[in-house]
Amino acid sequence: MALAAHKFAVEVNPLIEEVVESLPLAQCGGCGYPGCEGYAIAVVNDPDVPPNLCFPGKEAVAKRVAELTGKKIAAVEDQVAVVQCSRQEGNVAFSHEYLGFSSCSAANLAFGGPYTCPHACIGLGECAEACPFDAIEMVDNFPVISMEKCVSCGVCVRTCPKSIIEIQSLKARVFVPCSTTAPGKEVRGVCKVGCIGCKMCVKACPANAVTYENNKIVIDHQACIAYGPDCEEACVTKCPRDIFRQYHPQNAAVLS
Repeated sequence: MALAAHKFAVEVNPLIEEVVESLPLAQCGGCGYPGCEGYAIAVVNDPDVPPNLCFPGKEAVAKRVAELTGKKIAAVEDQVAVVQCSRQEGNVAFSHEYLGFSSCSAANLAFGGPYTCPHACIGLGECAEACPFDAIEMVDNFPVISMEKCVSCGVCVRTCPKSIIEIQSLKARVFVPCSTTAPGKEVRGVCKVGCIGCKMCVKACPANAVTYENNKIVIDHQACIAYGPDCEEACVTKCPRDIFRQYHPQNAAVLS
C-alpha cells in the first residue's frame, strides 16, 4: 500500500501553493475559476491567464501574483456592483401576491415576479444572501450595495434572475438605474421613471458615448470618461424621465 501510494502520488507544484497563499481565499469565483486554487493552477500553468483576476485582492494581490508567475500586470481598475432598477422611485405596483418559496429565482418562475414591470427587482434578497462579503443590505425589500465592502466579485450579477446587477467602474460619470427593454408606452404604464426609449440622451451626448441597442440604453464609460466634464452631463439634463444619474461613488457610502 505504501509503495502504491508513493507511486501514484500527485506532485504539487510549490509555485501553485505560493499563489494560493497570496490570495484572500474568498472562494467567490469572480475570477471565473472554481475557487482560489483553481485560479492559482490556471495562472501558473496557462501563460494566457492574467495575474489580475482576483477582484477581492485588488492591486496588491495582482502585483504579488505577477511577481510569483513572472507575468506582466495590466492596470487594476476599481469597480463596484450597481443595481440597474428604480422600482421604488418609480412606484412600480404589484401585479400579484407571491406566496411561494422566499427566493428571487423561485418568484421569477411565477409569472416573472410579482411586479408589473417585468424587469423590476423582485426584492427577496437572493443577491444579499449570495454575497460572500456581506456587501448587500436589503432595505425595504430592495438591495443597497456598500461601496466600501463590494469587491466586484460578480456573485450578485450571476445570482440575480433578472440580470439587473452590473459591475461598473468607479470612474464612471453617469449611470442608468433601469434595465427595461419594453416599449415606451408600456413603461409609462408601470413606472414613473423608467426609460421610454426617447433617445434624447443619445442625441445630446457630444462624446457619442450613449447608444440605444436592443431597446436599452448602453453607455460607453471609457468614451464618457475620456471626453470629461465639458459635456456638463448633457444626458442627465436632457432625460425627460430623470433616469440618467450622475455617478460619484467616491463621495457616497452606498449605491442603490
